[in-house]
Amino acid sequence: MYALVLNVEILMIIFQVKMKPTVASFSFVKIGEVTIVGFLLYINLNDRIFIKEVSRVSMSVLLILFLITLLLAMISGLIFLSASIPTQYIKIHMYIIVLPIIVGLIGLFTVNNPIIIGPFTLDKLAWLMGSFILILGFIIQKFCVRYLLGDKNYRQYFPLFTLITVFASVAWLSGDLRLMVLSWGATLLCLTLLIRVNRFWKVPHEAAKISAKLFIVGWLSLVIAVLLLFVSTGHWYIDAVAVDYSHLSFGLKLIIDLFIVFAVIIPAAQFPFQSWLIESVAAPTPVSAIMHAGIVNAGGIILTRFSPVFDNPIAITVLLFIASVSVLLGSGISLVHVDYKRQLVGSTMSQMGFMLVQCALGAYSAAIIHLVLHGVFKATLFLQSGSVVGRFNIPTPLTAKQSYSWIVLGRLLAIVIAFAFWFNSDHSAYELISALILAWSLMVSWNQLVAFSKSAMGKVIGIGMIVIVALVYIVTHHFFNYLLNTVHISVTHPPLLSSILSIGIIVFGSILSIWVARHRNSHTFAVLYLWLVKLGEAKSASIESHPNYLKKYL
Repeated sequence: MYALVLNVEILMIIFQVKMKPTVASFSFVKIGEVTIVGFLLYINLNDRIFIKEVSRVSMSVLLILFLITLLLAMISGLIFLSASIPTQYIKIHMYIIVLPIIVGLIGLFTVNNPIIIGPFTLDKLAWLMGSFILILGFIIQKFCVRYLLGDKNYRQYFPLFTLITVFASVAWLSGDLRLMVLSWGATLLCLTLLIRVNRFWKVPHEAAKISAKLFIVGWLSLVIAVLLLFVSTGHWYIDAVAVDYSHLSFGLKLIIDLFIVFAVIIPAAQFPFQSWLIESVAAPTPVSAIMHAGIVNAGGIILTRFSPVFDNPIAITVLLFIASVSVLLGSGISLVHVDYKRQLVGSTMSQMGFMLVQCALGAYSAAIIHLVLHGVFKATLFLQSGSVVGRFNIPTPLTAKQSYSWIVLGRLLAIVIAFAFWFNSDHSAYELISALILAWSLMVSWNQLVAFSKSAMGKVIGIGMIVIVALVYIVTHHFFNYLLNTVHISVTHPPLLSSILSIGIIVFGSILSIWVARHRNSHTFAVLYLWLVKLGEAKSASIESHPNYLKKYL
C-alpha cells in the first residue's frame, strides 16, 4: 500500500512537470495486478483553476478588509468633527488611517493577474494607486496635526482629507465605470469643500467657486463619455466595452474620446483651464499639497484605464497639442513668478502636461511612474515650503564667461547621452521626446551643479549628485516596470504628424527661451514676461490687499 501511494505521488509529480495543463492525456501504471489509471488528470487539469479560485478568495478577503478599514477611517474622521471629542483623539485617527495602507500594500505585492470582484478590478495598478493616494493622505494629515493646530476649522480638515483619499482610492479600484465616476465626483466635491473650509475669508471662497465650476464641467464630460459607451455597447465595464468598441463609427469614437480629453485636462490644470489651480494657492499649504500630489495627476490614471477606447487620432492630436502648449506655459509661469506657491503651480501645470503627452504617445506605464514620482516630489516641496523664506543668502555663482568650457562640455555630454538613449530605444515618438528632455535636463543640471560652481570640490559633488539621481531614476523606472508588467494596457500610437507637432512645439519653446534669455532688453522679452506674469495671477476677485478674516481671531 505504501509503495502504491509512493508511486501515485511520483506519478503526480511526473504529470505536473511534463504534462501541459490544457492538454488532455492519460497515463497507465501497472503495479502487480493493479492498473492505475491516471485519474490524477483531473487534478492536473484543474490545478490552475483551483489556484485561481484560492487567489480569488484570498483577494476577496483582502478587498473586504480594505473596504472595512476605509469605512473605519471615514467614521474616525467624522467622529473628530464633534466638539465633545478631545483634540488628542487625532493621534488615534492617525493610527486608524494607517490600516487601509497596510491592506493596500499587501494587495499590491500579492496580486498577480487582474481579478474582477463585483464592481472592482483588482490588479497591480489599482492597488498601487489606492495605496499611493492613501499614503499621501496619511503624510499630509500627519503634517497637519501640528501645522494647523490653532486654526478655527482644525476639526474640519481631517475628515475632508480622509474622504478625499478614500473616494479617490475607491475610484481607482473600480472596474465598474459607474462606481468610478461617482467616486471621482465625490473626490472633487470634497476637494471643493476643503478649499472653502475658511468660509469667513472671501479669497478661498472665490477660489472654491471657480474650482467647482470647472470640476463640474470636467466631471460631466466623464459622465457623458461613460454614458455614450454604455449606450453604444451595453456594458459598464471597460474590458467588456473594449470588445464591442471597434464596431462603433469614427464620429462616435471621436465624440467619446473628446469628452475623455476634457475630463482629464481640467483636473490636470491644462491650458486654458489652469485658473482653478492658480486661484487655489490661497488655501492652506497642506490643501495645496493634496491637490498637486494626488488630484491633478488623476488624468494619467483615467487615460490608462480608458486606453482600450482612447484611440481616435483627432482626439489624441488635440490632447497632444493642449498638453505640449501647457508644458511650455507652465514652465514659463514657474520662471517669472516670485511667489513660491505660484512657481509650484506652474511646475505642476508643466509636469501634468508632459504626463498627458506620455499618455497620448501610448507610454502609459511611463505616465504612471511619472505621476507617482511627481506626487511624492510635489508633496515634499509644498510641505517644506516654509523653509524657503530663509533662502536669501545665496552665494554668487561664476559668470557664463568664466564657466564657458564647462558649459560646452556639459552640452556635449548631454547630446551624446541623449543620442545613446535614442539609439538604444525603439525609436518611437515618445522616446524621441524623452531624449530631447533628457538632453535639456542634463544641460540645466550640469550648469547649475557643475559649470557655475566655484570650487573643484563643488564640481565633483555636482557630478556625483547627477550620477546618483540618474541611478535612482534607472532603478525606480525598472522597479515600476516590473511592478506593472501584468497590467493590461492598450497602446494606440498617434499619427506621425501629431508627434511631429508635439516635438515641434517643445523644441520651439526651448529655442524661444534660449533666445529670450540672451535678449533680455528686447521688446519681445518684456511682452512675454508680462503675459506670463498675468497668466499666473489670480483674478482680482480672489485677491485681497489685507487679510481681514484674521480679525476673527482677535
